[in-house]
Amino acid sequence: MKLFLVLWIMPIVLLGSWYGLSYYDINFGYRILTRDLHDLVFTIYGNLLGIPAETIPPLVLKAVIFDTFLVVGFIVIKRRRKQIWAALRGYFTSSVKEDGHTETVSAHHQADYSRPH
Repeated sequence: MKLFLVLWIMPIVLLGSWYGLSYYDINFGYRILTRDLHDLVFTIYGNLLGIPAETIPPLVLKAVIFDTFLVVGFIVIKRRRKQIWAALRGYFTSSVKEDGHTETVSAHHQADYSRPH
């Protein structure tokens, strides 16, 4: 899991660092961090995609946010796997009542919640 998180966060950190430094032209003498190269990269990428260059950064931000939700979801599923399976098993299994009728566990619980207390 740690390797997965490292492999997920490293490109985001590198891209965010490059974007921030090159956007504000904080280049430390490196051409890759200049604003000219920043504009050139987004112009080329925009031409390849057929969209204006200024629409690319918001699209990348939306993709990073979506990926973050996916990764957090995977982590939650991994950590709560036993609870999720127990809840699903309880939802889909049935219990036999004394009179021989079968009733799903979820319907039984819904009946309890529908009564006023």
